[in-house]
Amino acid sequence: QVQLVESGGGLVQAGGSLRLSCIASGSIFSINSMGWYRQAPGKQRDVVATMTTGGLTNYADSVKGRFTISRDNAKNTAYLQMNSLEPEDTALYYCAAEITTVRATGLFIRNDYWGRGTQVTVSS
Repeated sequence: QVQLVESGGGLVQAGGSLRLSCIASGSIFSINSMGWYRQAPGKQRDVVATMTTGGLTNYADSVKGRFTISRDNAKNTAYLQMNSLEPEDTALYYCAAEITTVRATGLFIRNDYWGRGTQVTVSS
């Protein structure tokens, strides 16, 4: 069983910073991409930033230049450094990862996994 657990959310004033962490644990063979998504009340869940194992990154236009995604592959951990936060960044932030596990039969299975989210609230 694989779990993703996010941490680091909280309440911050506009212009402030937060660093989110996401740790993947369980019977993991390999992790392909890891990423951060967010969902504000009444809105759809959108991608914030993603990163492949090789280091290729992709950012939503709204966070470019303010947010930075990073990974520690040895620790199965992803981070999201968020600077110059704006009230519009208020949302529930989710970590997601494409993970390969190995069954007892030797079968390799690749699935997408999601964490439960961590709340980020930016006050004006």
